[in-house]
Amino acid sequence: MTGQTGARGPGGRHRRRDTPTVNSTWFRRYTTAAGDGPRLVCFPHAGGSATAYTHLSHTLPAEFDVLAVQYPGRQDRYQEAPFTSLTSLVEAVAEQLAPELAADPGRPYALFGHSMGALVAFETARLLAETELPGPIRLFLSGRGAPDIHDTTGYDLYDDADVLADVRKLGGTDQAMLENPDVLEMVLPGLRADYKALGTYRWRGGEPLATPVTALVGDSDPMVTVQEARTWRRHTTGDFALKVFSGGHFYLADHLDDIAATITDGLLVGAAAS
Repeated sequence: MTGQTGARGPGGRHRRRDTPTVNSTWFRRYTTAAGDGPRLVCFPHAGGSATAYTHLSHTLPAEFDVLAVQYPGRQDRYQEAPFTSLTSLVEAVAEQLAPELAADPGRPYALFGHSMGALVAFETARLLAETELPGPIRLFLSGRGAPDIHDTTGYDLYDDADVLADVRKLGGTDQAMLENPDVLEMVLPGLRADYKALGTYRWRGGEPLATPVTALVGDSDPMVTVQEARTWRRHTTGDFALKVFSGGHFYLADHLDDIAATITDGLLVGAAAS
């Protein structure tokens, strides 16, 4: 996704920035929070970057503080080596996120992740639960089933042709881009690394989180069924909600207003209870 100049959040309030600000090398803000509302930290899909959340940043209420994670090896971090271990990626994200949370401990926050990002968000929440920091008030986990049933074993063995075939199957990417050698030179290193990270990831078990979870899924997603999305239920002792949208793996672009409303409802309810 790309930015929208002059985009409005619910209620017609203008968000105030299109050029991202940088907090550490890991986080991008595409808007300026107009108040002390809750924070949403967004995790991209495999091969994705922080800009995947530009539109969502502009669609959420103006008082929300929206941070998008920028993984190494993407866009302005292209020169950095991408992570090939999901565990190491999660540890690095949690380490960088901790100062952001500690600097504003009174601001409640939630994590949103799509596809691989859902897994990274979930494991980040589990790691943060082992610290003294306050945990998220809700997890929004999109386009992926729970880790105990969503097996990505073998992804690390994919060659470039396999990776690109998988990307084409999932849709959401301009086919012309996938046939452009210059574009492929930029995106393939990150994709390869993400597929290796997914292929070598193993669910290690553990107690359910107390954090409430909202699972989101497209009704024709070739990667995850509605029933598989529902399996996140057993990974929380808190409230669980399942939101089903029309569309495939990248259903988000067609339902930004509804997704923003789902996030807003979940965050405001959680913030009131915290």
